[in-house]
Amino acid sequence: MKHALLSIAAASVLLLAGCGQPAEKTADAPAGQATETAGAQMAPAFTLANADGQQVSLADFRGKTVVLEWTNEGCPYVKKHYSGAMQALQKEAVADGVVWLTIISSAPGEQGFVEGDSAKNWKQRFNAGFTHLLLDPTGATGKAYDAKTTPDMRVIDGEGRIIYAGGIDDKPTNKVEDLDGAKNFVRAALDDHAAGRPVATAFAQPYGCAIKYADAAEAAPAKG
Repeated sequence: MKHALLSIAAASVLLLAGCGQPAEKTADAPAGQATETAGAQMAPAFTLANADGQQVSLADFRGKTVVLEWTNEGCPYVKKHYSGAMQALQKEAVADGVVWLTIISSAPGEQGFVEGDSAKNWKQRFNAGFTHLLLDPTGATGKAYDAKTTPDMRVIDGEGRIIYAGGIDDKPTNKVEDLDGAKNFVRAALDDHAAGRPVATAFAQPYGCAIKYADAAEAAPAKG
């Protein structure tokens, strides 16, 4: 009887000790599914031509923080941010080692679509500070990211996880004066990530002009 009681006591101690152990980490989830570690989705792969016709892939920047920005120069909401605030944020981020990819997913013939010299001169015309201007005339990449408006933003960490998605700030207007005092969610996400903190605001409702995508029947799939 004494031996039986000792065996039960020993088992109880082992059980209690096991309750205090952390759960074993699981492998990263497949692309498009939430990951246990970051609560984020994996960024879809893509390859697009930049303004100079060179092929640029998201995979080229593995290990670096990447910002994706959907834009349309004719959109009043984009004009608000390109009054100087967007360019300043681009330059600030790039100086900190971030890769900034500005994407135009407007379909040919729609407002915002650019090609040729218009695309090559885009950065100079707007005094922008992005790393590349990428052209997505089929809209396949924009659709893969469910980008809905201009601007619409994504921040991707070095492991390829989307750690921020949505609107650029908390003032959903096209008035330049509303930039004053607005909370810029992209800047906040970059600051949180650089400091090793979880991103406090991982999603905000996007706002702006609706992206005019090419007809689905004409759109080709994004290159991996």
